[in-house]
Amino acid sequence: MAREFQGKIELDVRDSTPDWGAYEETKAPDGAPNVLVILFDDTGLAAWSPYGGRIQMPTLDRLAANGLTYSQWHTTALCSPTRSTFLTGRTHHQNAYATISETASGFPGYNGHIPKSNASVARVLRDAGWSTFWVGKNHNVPINAIASGSNRSEWPLGHGFDRFYGFIGGETNQWYPDLAVDNHYIDQPYLPDDGYHLSKDLADQALRMLRDSKQSMPDKPWYLWFCPGANHAPHHAPQEYIDKYKGKFDDGYEAYREWVLPRMIERGILPEGTDLTELNPMTPGTFSEGDSVRPWDSLSDAEKKLFSRTAEVYAGFSEYTDAQVGRIVDYLEESGQLENTLILYAADNGASGEGSPSGSINENLFFNGYPEDIEQNLSMIDKLGGPEAYNHYPTGWAAAFSTPFRMFKRYSYTGGSADPLVIHWPAKVTARGEVRDQYHHCTDIVPTILEACGVAMPEVVDGVEQTPLPGVPMNYTFGASDAPTTKETQYYEMLGTRAIWHKGWKAVTEHGPVPIGLGHFDQDRWQLFHTDVDRAEAHDLAEQHPEKLKELGALWLAEAEKFQVLPLNDLGVADFIKYEYHLPVPADGRYTYYPQTTEVQEQLAARTQQVSFKILAEVEFTASSEGVIVAQGSRFGGYSLFVKGGQLTYVYNFLGIPPEQKLSAPAPSAGRHVVGVGFDKTGRGAHGEAYGTLTLYVDDEAVGSTEIRTQLGRYALTGEGLSVGYDSGDTVSREYHHGFPFTGGEVVKVVYDVADDHYIDVEKEFAAKLASD
Repeated sequence: MAREFQGKIELDVRDSTPDWGAYEETKAPDGAPNVLVILFDDTGLAAWSPYGGRIQMPTLDRLAANGLTYSQWHTTALCSPTRSTFLTGRTHHQNAYATISETASGFPGYNGHIPKSNASVARVLRDAGWSTFWVGKNHNVPINAIASGSNRSEWPLGHGFDRFYGFIGGETNQWYPDLAVDNHYIDQPYLPDDGYHLSKDLADQALRMLRDSKQSMPDKPWYLWFCPGANHAPHHAPQEYIDKYKGKFDDGYEAYREWVLPRMIERGILPEGTDLTELNPMTPGTFSEGDSVRPWDSLSDAEKKLFSRTAEVYAGFSEYTDAQVGRIVDYLEESGQLENTLILYAADNGASGEGSPSGSINENLFFNGYPEDIEQNLSMIDKLGGPEAYNHYPTGWAAAFSTPFRMFKRYSYTGGSADPLVIHWPAKVTARGEVRDQYHHCTDIVPTILEACGVAMPEVVDGVEQTPLPGVPMNYTFGASDAPTTKETQYYEMLGTRAIWHKGWKAVTEHGPVPIGLGHFDQDRWQLFHTDVDRAEAHDLAEQHPEKLKELGALWLAEAEKFQVLPLNDLGVADFIKYEYHLPVPADGRYTYYPQTTEVQEQLAARTQQVSFKILAEVEFTASSEGVIVAQGSRFGGYSLFVKGGQLTYVYNFLGIPPEQKLSAPAPSAGRHVVGVGFDKTGRGAHGEAYGTLTLYVDDEAVGSTEIRTQLGRYALTGEGLSVGYDSGDTVSREYHHGFPFTGGEVVKVVYDVADDHYIDVEKEFAAKLASD
């Protein structure tokens, strides 16, 4: 109710007075703006054109030319944590999102469950009279809440959004995404052959929501959080956008750093005299070698060609997605809403170094600890960005797109946290095309939105006292460009790395992110940078100013205790595993699945990697039976049991490396039969893959056997889970078409048995989880 009933109630309705005002929606303040927040992924400060980069972003250029470009705006350096601050305005540790949801642990700042005391900006604005929409990536659902049967209180609608359309995990295949609408999973609406790409689909859905709102309640403002899959791997884009960048990165990532820095200075993004940091700036042994950069002149010509193409694809992906954002902006202008829409266009962390020093054409190889084959990668060079590849650029491009800073995503150096932010609001921001240098952080976004909307953060929501917002509004920067920074202190902690910024000085520990396993946090060497004059953090002043360093170290610890940052964790994975969430395995090691149900997310499905297992399906066959009985994964790794052409076939697709491993036999006669496979693990290969004997069964008869190898880590990084009676998303086998549902009979149920072998290689599995953010 908007207020208490003020009518009159008598025995007879004829003598009573109704009061519809008690039931009307709360109305937003007069002149309240719409709010559009656009949050890209994995983008360093030096990538995009408004900041001097080579990646052309016409929509962002347009908004920057008519708004403000921020040069010292920062994030937490990782996805889920930053997004949690956009959601609630509290720090990532206050939100219990110190890390991504998949690697949560059972401590207050780390468990992945946002407390009720941290109500979302959507909830506050909806209560104040706004429509609220979330479109795109959601990486803030706890790992134990992603299942179809889970409690939905921590899904978007539970956080105050009226509508949601997007994907739940950290990344997804842009051609075959794992989609959800509101509180349930769905299949994608059409296929790549018909023009599907996730960025386009997300823009379509956003426009549909905005148009529905405008035509049904034209005076009601709205809040839209638009979170595309770009620029997170896999880097997928239409070929015409990739082709626009042909040859643009042939000079290499070191030359790019030298090229882009003066352009950033010329645009006012960085001050005159800013120096480049070293390409590999950290002391050996303080970080993972997987984050090192191979010098460009050490590469073969073939590697240079491949590495350049990975950057071309990334650039095409970014520009294509910006074009989809442009469709939304065009609609706002055409409908007369652009003038009074506050637009914030940003990214959630620095460029990603998760592609390894040599990059990847199938990121699943990296996550399974299996080496790339340069010759095979070169053979795929013309397919990068398309459905047949799952590519990521090498660490050199992460360093280049994070110019001039040290390191990149996951690090507490500015290379991990410095991100683009453009604000556009013609009704209130009169400056055009100006740069703002005030130091700010992602915790300042929610206070900025609330102040712009004329709405205060309530002290109590649903009877729960609310945590005060730690950030400060940025609205004062909308006016005079020389207004002094109102923020005084900002702490950083990410995966064991840590830093503190205070009044123009920054202290950083030389300590790589988990799972480096260094420990001895009290013995870390702290570095000191005067960021007012050394924005790049190129010159360590720790020896010249020991008292300042001591002061900042003590301040970091005080902030850490205040915001529940402790305990610090950089454990090696085998040790860390005991702290994270575990899905209980049934006592008998058996799982039962049924057809006509939503796919089971991989994290919650029976685990068949690195174990002996049995998969047995009860099926009613007819002479015309055909289709998938059960499948899990995609063309980049997985398995499928299906019937085609009168043959019962089991395919195990090992990391997409041809040929597919398979067993076939004549399909059973009409009637009810039990069919399936058993895998008996006999050993392990050089890269941790399991070898063993695969046997195909019809009823109690073995009808064939062969030796195969099985994967070490996840089947799919995109969320493509276990599906019964069809193959969801991208198909496991090239032997059948998309979906290939079972027809001409009935799949009754499928039973998995892993009781004989519960072994899991925890180190490689954890590394895969972390790298998939």
